[in-house]
Amino acid sequence: MRSWSLSLELARIPIGWPMAPLALGRWVWILPGMFPFQSARRPNYLDHVPSLRSLCLWIFLWTGSPMGQADSLTLRFKAPHWLYIEGDHLPGKSIEVNYLEAYCRAGSTDADWVKHTVIPHRAELISLSADRKTLKLRDTLEDGVVVDHTIRAGTDDVDFRLVAHNPGPKRSEAHWAQACVRLGDFTGFPASSTNLDDYLPQCFLIMSNRVTRFPEIQPWVKAARYVPGQTWCPRHVPRTDVNPRPLSPVVPDDGLIGAFSGDGQWLFATAWQPYQELFQGVIRCLHSDLRLGGLQPGETKRIRGRIYLMKADTQALRNRYAGDFPEHRPSRTVPQTASSKAAPPSPPPTRRPPQKSPQ
Repeated sequence: MRSWSLSLELARIPIGWPMAPLALGRWVWILPGMFPFQSARRPNYLDHVPSLRSLCLWIFLWTGSPMGQADSLTLRFKAPHWLYIEGDHLPGKSIEVNYLEAYCRAGSTDADWVKHTVIPHRAELISLSADRKTLKLRDTLEDGVVVDHTIRAGTDDVDFRLVAHNPGPKRSEAHWAQACVRLGDFTGFPASSTNLDDYLPQCFLIMSNRVTRFPEIQPWVKAARYVPGQTWCPRHVPRTDVNPRPLSPVVPDDGLIGAFSGDGQWLFATAWQPYQELFQGVIRCLHSDLRLGGLQPGETKRIRGRIYLMKADTQALRNRYAGDFPEHRPSRTVPQTASSKAAPPSPPPTRRPPQKSPQ
């Protein structure tokens, strides 16, 4: 019978204690509360089991999570409608989303946000899985429309699946909705700063088939009912039906909008299908807003979306986006028709009483 002491085995490990379970192999069984030992029996085919368990435990201790998934995302929800995407690896540790900020009527581009555009709704938490990876919500709109949300967090993205149903006898005017993603901490700009445009150099669209940062986009419109901000309308949506912030004549290639982290190591991006607009708001937020298009009595519609939180590899992002949203096709020019030609910038708005504005 062969016999080795624990001290002799440890003396043969040149790289320190974290590798001990791997080096000791079948001679050590790593379990809480147990000491290393060697069986007196002759080794057989089961001898690999302690080594496998040692390997898994070592990976868990080394990375902080099973099998090295240290960068995995989790979800949290807080009333009335705040979604938090959390991960220790993320700049700021958490991404805050006003989800959903508002359901909106058509004819919104130059309309009062409160009196005309917003359809009040109530958000309800249905369930959150024990591992905080799957969240289910239900929104009930004032006109009776019910929207069920299933949200799943992955390693570096969050998947959204929505089912909107109108059980009532009247057509719903819900044309679009906003998920407001707040990126101040992610992009490296503190909430205490009064410069609402400080994060713009971190943000991007896809223009002329390349990642284009906001300061490169011209013209940058500054006149609208509510300022500042910038709205980009795709060619499949009437330009009268978008956010009442400044409306750009520029039409992006597709429905993807994003931002780089302050240290340049990570990126955020988001897209929806179908989508209504791309939007940059006034609280260091970005939107790819989803499109409903109204619902007839008894009608059901399905919408899907995704948030990417991944290493700053823009080509990898675009490859994944193309696979996730094959319906999105380049729309690099605005069709020159009477109904869709970009209008010149509007004159400065007249002074109005203070009112709640979209973000």
